[in-house]
Amino acid sequence: MREIAPSLLSANFYNLQDDLERLKKADIKYLHLDVMDGNFVPNISFGLPIIKSVRKNTDFILDCHLMIEKPERYLEDFKNAGADILTVHQEATIHLQRTLAEIRRLGMKAGVSLNPSTSEETLKYIMDDIDLILIMSVNPGFGGQSYIEAVNEKIKRVRKMIDESGRDIILEVDGGVNKDNIKSLEALGVDLFVAGSAAFKNSEIEKNLGELRDEK
Repeated sequence: MREIAPSLLSANFYNLQDDLERLKKADIKYLHLDVMDGNFVPNISFGLPIIKSVRKNTDFILDCHLMIEKPERYLEDFKNAGADILTVHQEATIHLQRTLAEIRRLGMKAGVSLNPSTSEETLKYIMDDIDLILIMSVNPGFGGQSYIEAVNEKIKRVRKMIDESGRDIILEVDGGVNKDNIKSLEALGVDLFVAGSAAFKNSEIEKNLGELRDEK
């Protein structure tokens, strides 16, 4: 079964408990939490209180994606809030290896994210320090954007890097993932698919997840 990580940002916050219970019944393992600061990206989302509440009341693997400047300032805060995976942007922290090492030291899995126009070249210097690579297939900050096809070549190259490293690194894609392109992304070697609008649209969560998983 394809691993889908529904993005909490697209959930119905008025009925968040209901949405989360429906995800659980649909055997969702990962929950993607987009944290935005209005600086690194031109939007503000939610922060530590929401993550703490979700952690307290669910057992999802909390896949926290920090779209914030200088994320190294808050690593311990996210650990205490309940994050399982903490992903930072290559573009947002100067001392990337140090930040990733600290995430692991705190007991979380360390992820690194690349914007669509960012080269994957840096990854070869930090492969021993990461557990997840998140390829952005839209420019981060807003949901509902269309997939950027040019990212496909980057996905292929990163998949090759992971395979050649021999490490157990998750390859995740975020942005514009839908029922029409998910099969081709799987063929490129993607392990985990972030789905926002595609998972929650029209509040038809079960139907949407079934389509993303290609369940008959």
